[in-house]
Parts: sequence; C-alpha cells; structure tokens
Amino acid sequence: MKFADQQTIEDLEFGAIKTMLVKLCFGPSAIYRVNHLTSLPSISEVDLSLSLVQEYVNIQAEDAVFPRLEFTELTKELIFLRKKGSQLTLDSFVALLEASRIANALVKFIKPFEQEYPNLFGLIQHTYYSKEVIQPIEKVLDAKFQVKDDASPKLFDIRMDIRSIRQKINSNFDRILKRLQGTGVLADTSESFVKGKRVLAVSASHKRSIPGGIVGSSNNGHVAYIEPKSNQPLHNELEQLIEDERLEIIRIFRELTHELSQHTELIETYQFLLTELDFIQAKGRLGQRMKALKPHIDPKETLIDIIDANHPLLLLANMEARKPTFPQSLRMDKFSRMMVISGPNAGGKSITLKTVGLLQIMFQCGLLVPVDPRSKMGWFTTILTDIGDNQSIENELSTYSYRLQRMKYFLDVANKKTLLLLDEFGTGSDPELGGALAEVFFENLYNKKCFGVITTHYANIKLKASRLRNAVNASMLFDRESLAPMFELSVGQPGSSFTFEVAQTNGISIDLIEDAKKLLDVKRVEMDNLIAELQKEKSSITKLNDSNIKAERKATETQSYYEDLQHHVNQQIQKNQLLLEQNNKYISWGKKLEQLINSMKGTKASQPYMEEVRKYLIIEKTKLFESKRKAQLKKEVKKDFKPKVKPRKKEPAQVIKPVLVGGKVKLLTGTEIGEVLDISGKNVTVLFGNFQTKTKIDKLEGV
Repeated sequence: MKFADQQTIEDLEFGAIKTMLVKLCFGPSAIYRVNHLTSLPSISEVDLSLSLVQEYVNIQAEDAVFPRLEFTELTKELIFLRKKGSQLTLDSFVALLEASRIANALVKFIKPFEQEYPNLFGLIQHTYYSKEVIQPIEKVLDAKFQVKDDASPKLFDIRMDIRSIRQKINSNFDRILKRLQGTGVLADTSESFVKGKRVLAVSASHKRSIPGGIVGSSNNGHVAYIEPKSNQPLHNELEQLIEDERLEIIRIFRELTHELSQHTELIETYQFLLTELDFIQAKGRLGQRMKALKPHIDPKETLIDIIDANHPLLLLANMEARKPTFPQSLRMDKFSRMMVISGPNAGGKSITLKTVGLLQIMFQCGLLVPVDPRSKMGWFTTILTDIGDNQSIENELSTYSYRLQRMKYFLDVANKKTLLLLDEFGTGSDPELGGALAEVFFENLYNKKCFGVITTHYANIKLKASRLRNAVNASMLFDRESLAPMFELSVGQPGSSFTFEVAQTNGISIDLIEDAKKLLDVKRVEMDNLIAELQKEKSSITKLNDSNIKAERKATETQSYYEDLQHHVNQQIQKNQLLLEQNNKYISWGKKLEQLINSMKGTKASQPYMEEVRKYLIIEKTKLFESKRKAQLKKEVKKDFKPKVKPRKKEPAQVIKPVLVGGKVKLLTGTEIGEVLDISGKNVTVLFGNFQTKTKIDKLEGV
C-alpha cells in the first residue's frame, strides 16, 4: 500500500509544495526526484535527509559563500565514456570541465567543516579534489572554450596556413575592389559575403566584364555576386584546409575522450555530488522561505508533538499578503492517539487538520517543516484523508456514498502505524442517522489502534471521545464578546459550534435566532451554553496560567542575574581585601624603616647603615638609568640606520687612564668622582664622598 494515495495528496495539497520545489531545482535529476517524491523507506533515512538539508541551511545562515550549483549533468557523457571508441563533442568537454571545477570548489568548501557539518562532509567522501579531468581539457580548450591553436602540432600548422591563405584572399580582393571603385561597375553595396566568401557586388549589366565566378544574385536580379578569378584557387585551398582542421579536431577529441575515459569513476562521483546537492539545495531554499527546520525525531515511538506549527501554504500566502498566521500546538501519542476537534465554522478546524497531515508528509519526504525547534515527530507507514466534498461523477456516487466507500477502505487498512485525517466526520446524510453511523465508525477505527485527527459538530462523537481512554477532545476557541474566532486550538475539552453566535455575526436577526432556539430541546441549548462557558473559563485560566509562567520565568531570570552580580561583587571585595592587606603590610614596613632611620640619626653607629642605604639607592638608580639609556640607543640606531655610510675620518684616540687602587675614577653613567679603595678581580670598591660601594671595573673609567 502506498504511503499516501492520490486523494490524500490532493486533499493536503502536497502537489503545490512539489511545484514550488521543482522551481528551485537546477538540473533534471533533482526535478525528477521531486516529481516522484514520496515517504523515505525508514525513519533513519528521514533523519539523514533532514540533517543534510538543515546543515545546508545552517551554512547559509552563517553568510558562507556556498559554491553556485550551475552545471550541466553528465549522464550522456558517462554513457559515451563507457563506450569504447566513442568521441565526445565540444559541449560535452565544456560540461565535464565546469562540473570538475564546481566539484573541486565544493570539496574545498566543505572539507574544513567536518565537525560542524558531518553529513555534508560525508557526501564529499565519494570524491576528492583533483585536476585529472581539468588539465587534459585545458590543454585543448582555451578560456572561451574554443580549441587552442597548439592543441596539436598539426593543428597549429593548419591554422597558420589558413591565416596565410585568408590574408592573401583579402589582399587580392582589396586590390581589385580599389581598382573597380569609381568605374560604375560595382553596385551600391560594393561587396558582400556569400557562402562564406568575400564577393564583389556588380551591376547585372557589367557582370560579364569582371573575370571570376558568379556565386549568386540579389532577389530582384539587378546585382550579381562575383568571386574574383584570382581568389578562386585560394578559396579552394582554404576549403581543403578547413576540412583538414575539422578532421584534426575530431582526432584530438577522440584522443581526449579516450584519456578522460580512464577517469570515469571520478566523473561519476562528480555527477552524484552535484545532483545530490542540487536536490538538497532546493529543499533548503524552500525551508528558508517558510522558516522551516528539522524537528526532533523519535525513532521508536509513533507520535506527533508539534509546537507553534504553521500550515506551509497558508504561511507563505500570508507572508506575501503581510497578514498574520496563527500557529497551532498539539500532541498525539499512544495515550492520546485520536483527537476530535470541534468548534465554530471558519474557526480553523480544517486548517489545523490539514496542517498536521501536510507537515507529516513533508517530514517523511525529507522536507523541513515550519514548527518550533522543540517539536518532535514520529513515523507512520500510511496517511489517509477524507476531506471536502468529493463526489464521484464517473461512478455516479453522491458525497455520502463516496465517504462511505472511503470509510470502508479505512476500516480495511488502518493499523497502529496509520494516520487518518477526517474532516466534518459523519456529514452528508440525515444528522441523527448519520451521527449514529459515524459513532460506530469512530469506535471501530479507535479499536484499530490507529492515529486520527477528526473534526466534527456531532455531540455524540465528542461524548464518545471523552469516554475512550486513548482519545481526546479539542476545540477551536471563540471569543463570545467580540463574536469572532480566535484560531487557537485548545486540547482537553469539546467546543461549542457557536451556531447562533456565528449566525448573529453574519447579520441574522436576533428574533430569528430566538425562534430557532425555541425549536430545540432546552437541555440541548443549555448544554451548548455550558460548553461555551467552560471554554471561555478555560481560555481565561489558560491566559492567567501563561501570564504566571511568564512572570515565573522573568523572576527566575532576575534572580539568576542578581546571583551572578552578587558573586561578582564578592569576588571584587575579596580582591580588594587582599590588596588592602598587602598595602597595610608595606606601610607597616615603611613606618618601621622610618623609625629605625630616625632613631639612628646623629649617632656614630648610624654611619655604616646610612652608607649602605645610599649605596643601595645609587645602584638601583644606576640600573634604571642604564636600562633607559640602552632602550634610547637602540631606538636611535634603528632610526638613523642607513645601508651605505661614507667612512668617517679617524679622530685622534683619547688617552684612557687605568683604574688603579688610590686612583680617581667615575662611573661611566655619572659625573661624581670617587677614590678606588680596593680591586678584587673585576670587582672594585670605590668611596664616593662618605658613601662606599662595590661595582664592576668595566663600569668605571679613570680620571
């Protein structure tokens, strides 16, 4: 049995989806696949197909420049390449060249995304970056896809001869034309081209006076076209050279075809990659138009859990008309597999039912669906519908007869993997009798353990759904105050048809409506009013609940924000505390040092300590000065560096006094003169005034 019969495809308007998809395909292979699109064989294949499309959409969302898939398919070329002794045409070589370049661009583009887009990366595993096809073709064809002069030595010689002959023909012709101008022999046009030959346009009365061959005449016969006699043998030679050129190109093409046939398997991978990505790209572009995505997939459980789902065709139409679309949310699983939707006419029951069916077909065909990312979808082997007024004129069946035959078919084939979509269930006959039969059908379908979405106005069907364990009522909400449908599905209780309210909005007088109410059983009217009131109360509670959920979410977010803020403040306090403790320690040390210095002022014992302090300060100051001087010197050398410098005149060498014990010295970086007290290796003890210090000998100079 088919996944969905033709009636189901028509009822759910899946054909319109395929028509849009065809327009987004580039090549015939992708178009063929769209025209024969049906459910994939397994849920794992659906998962892979949707993952490929979603990865393509994600790449596009990142503004990555995906290579353009504009190519000629290689089906014909592959047939010829497999056939021994065959020869490809110029167009085929161009197609192979472009396909190779695009395939290489795709491999190069996708390869870095192995981690982010593993499924697209898997596609390029069938091929690899290669110039095995490109290079042989580029040796023969130039940038404009014409055969190069040097494609072979023989072709080069032939084309040189062709140019030489043409130059001779033009030279002869120009000489003769110049000689005849002003003689009155030539017609107004003077010259023309006939059969590729440059010919003289001669007045018919003078055609015998021009030596050469007549190759044609004007429509009225007043002008004769003559090829000059001196060019006739040259044209014959040119024609032979052109034929030689054609035969040489055929030979070159045959050799090139044989060379490319060695890479048939690689070319097959090009065909696979390009056609596969063409199909994926078409599905991705359609998904982008309707803001669709890949839902979560449940490989084990049969279910439908769609959140904020939109009917694709309605969504696109409303987007174009800049009108709002009202999304619907519902869940069906083995515990709530039969959903009975009731409510007012024009309230959205049929659209909701069609949304469920169309999205399920699209999903199982590997198409993205316009739902919230949290949505989850399962697997059905069959989807069947009974929607609308389907009379069968050929079989002379009324609407009700057709629906009975359809129902019989459903009872024969339905199972736990079947999804039934029944609109206006039970209508088409006497309401009371038809309702009774519809109730029996409903219960039998329920016992088949199938899934179903059913819209109805029959109270007995609503009541039956409330009594069956795995069935559930749902209703389309209606605002009794504004007397307008809200286009919102509410699951859990049946809905009123709001017959009298809808009649009032359509201009039916109150008196007529009241008269109609009198004809009904009082309990029936009261029950309908009760359902309407319950629906209104539920709507209010739902709104209040939504408001509470939003408030709770906001409170949670606020609490989280302030907790993060408090954590940050505590960290800053801790850092400041550590800094404060460190600063206090340094202040304490400073005070102790100050006390020590003050206590030792004016005493003889303080002299050595003061000298040590001065020594330390001078050394530290010297280090700082040296560091700055070296940095400045590097900067100046770099700035003033020139590759060629003229040799400077040698200045008389300065006499450098040695550093000796008892001698006078100064630091290279200072001006204060001191006395050398002791020299030990490279270490020198120097007395600067009252301050004694040790330094390296290379930092001193004699004075």
